[in-house]
Amino acid sequence: MSDSTSYYSNEKKGRALKIVSESDVDIAAQVVSKGDGGELDPQVAKKLLRKIDLHIMPLMCPLLFFQSMTFADKTTLGQSAALGIEATAHINQNQFNWLSSVFYLTYLAFEYPQNFALQRFPVGTWMSVNIFVWAVVLLSHAACHSFGGLFAVRFILGICEGAITPGFMIVTSMFYTRQEQNKRVGYWFLMNGFAVIFLGFVSFGLLHTKTHNFAPWQWLMIITGLITLVTSVCFWFWFPDSPTTAWFLTVEERALAVRRIRVNQTGVENKHWKREQFIETLQDPKIWVMVLFAAIANIPNSLTNQRQLIIAQFGFTPIETTLLGCVDGVMEILSIWLGISLAGMKGIGRAYAGVIIYIPGLLGALLVNLLPSHLKVGLLFGYWLSIFSIAPFAIFLGWVSGLVAGHTKRTTTNALVLIGYAIGNFASPFIWKSEYQPRNHVPWDFLATSMGASILILLTLRTVLARENARRDKETCQDDYDDVYLPSKESELGTAQSKRKIDKVFLDLTDVQNRDFRYTL
Repeated sequence: MSDSTSYYSNEKKGRALKIVSESDVDIAAQVVSKGDGGELDPQVAKKLLRKIDLHIMPLMCPLLFFQSMTFADKTTLGQSAALGIEATAHINQNQFNWLSSVFYLTYLAFEYPQNFALQRFPVGTWMSVNIFVWAVVLLSHAACHSFGGLFAVRFILGICEGAITPGFMIVTSMFYTRQEQNKRVGYWFLMNGFAVIFLGFVSFGLLHTKTHNFAPWQWLMIITGLITLVTSVCFWFWFPDSPTTAWFLTVEERALAVRRIRVNQTGVENKHWKREQFIETLQDPKIWVMVLFAAIANIPNSLTNQRQLIIAQFGFTPIETTLLGCVDGVMEILSIWLGISLAGMKGIGRAYAGVIIYIPGLLGALLVNLLPSHLKVGLLFGYWLSIFSIAPFAIFLGWVSGLVAGHTKRTTTNALVLIGYAIGNFASPFIWKSEYQPRNHVPWDFLATSMGASILILLTLRTVLARENARRDKETCQDDYDDVYLPSKESELGTAQSKRKIDKVFLDLTDVQNRDFRYTL
């Protein structure tokens, strides 16, 4: 709790009442304090969930919205390799790798400032601004004819993406229970696969275009930039900031939406940065285990930008490479869907689901490294199996919100995890050097090793969390936060009668402070 907490005697119970200011508690406390605190009717909850899904997921998921805004750009650079970007922009393999890495370098540098902004400003509004800038920069790619120009626009893109994934993570945790978050995060993450399929067919068509002084990859940037521009407008008008202000919910439904996620023990949000929660995050060992996983697990994500070059080096033509790239998207969709389905099964959970999905990915990396060069179909299938290694991180993103509480701690954790993500993505392209081509044995060794290490980290994290849950189960009932009140706006007196009692769930407590919090496994 904040240092500004006041205390008043409560003789009946033998302990002090805690009086807190609005800045100390979750914004949901204002909504729920006016409503019924009883159990939510299952049918009402189901109807409300359907309404939330219909208004949020269509902005997060559909092909023409989400793919162009975030994931399509990552695959756009990879597709551009098959559309002649290296020749027309006069860049070599090392410079191409830098175009991928600089994106994540600025992502890393601006990740915490972006998360701070997401806490201070309305989430939907801040994301809309970043998406609009993203669109303008994507369109600017088409005007670049050198490494310097492309480096500059990729630099700015990295700044913008720092708001997208954490913004989606925050909004998902606001509207959905921890059990529901697993699938919802998986659904919007697997749109990456649809982006790959869509861009594969677009690239196939662009390969047949003949435009004087305007290469196919430049047309690709124009197309994705225009779609992103439309996306930014849609987000500005229709994407909600939180369930307490969602335009598509009535006043009564907003209170019900908040009560529905009470089971999370995390509240909705608090717009005030809390130093004590920030320090707790930095001192929490499990957070650094999560950051380590995010970094190592994203080494295989270098396949995203290298996919076209890898398939071409197996011996396929540019046309074949472009069409076969569509299968990459299918594999991503299937692997992520399978992963989130396993994660939702009783007895498996997030960690074990990630381990299971890593197995075919590891097998694929070994096949690509060990099969002879003339078996190009076998190499291709091994490569497709390796794409499974991307899915565990999608499972992990849906898991993060179930491992921390306290809004400042959540945004700080999101920032640190995504900084780890950026480190992995920044470093991994440099393992793909021209001297290792065409078989790339060294890069595939790195990928296989990172998958094995990621499996060990997941199992370690699960063991730590399971032991902590068991420890808390043996503790006596916590009553430190049972008598916490918010002053009524009509009175500035310190009498208990002028106060409104606040549910512990909405006190913006961290997972360490709230001993009723249990970590999802």
